[in-house]
Amino acid sequence: MKVNLFVSRDVEEPYADIHTNELTDNITKAMSILENDDSNDMLAVKKGSDIALLEFSEVFMLRVEEKQVKVYTQSNDYLIKKPLYQVEETLSGDFVRISKTTIVNIKKIERVAPSLRGMMFIELKNGLKDNISRKYLPDFKNALDL
Repeated sequence: MKVNLFVSRDVEEPYADIHTNELTDNITKAMSILENDDSNDMLAVKKGSDIALLEFSEVFMLRVEEKQVKVYTQSNDYLIKKPLYQVEETLSGDFVRISKTTIVNIKKIERVAPSLRGMMFIELKNGLKDNISRKYLPDFKNALDL
């Protein structure tokens, strides 16, 4: 899907025109978001040339890999153009940073266990694994009310 943005000082109220040959689920979601301005609980992500809108509840983990932010869901991974710190500002309280490069959805945690050098190990319900660094461990425990 190709997306064009035109910024004009002459426009009194923002509007969007969508041109398509088929009404897909993603287009329906996009229309709903634009009409209701309920975009605070969605992430726009890319997979190849496709753009998808993910609800926060679908997101398991966000991690910087090879200088890009990857967004992981149950069975897919996507890219997002914003830096991790900017994405973090928009996320709900269900998300917590566990390292300099990783943010996880606490509702998607399968287990947490001790790891090396005072760190903790985390495994998500989709099988993803990572370490919780000592620097972020107090915030992580606070998010879980531990």
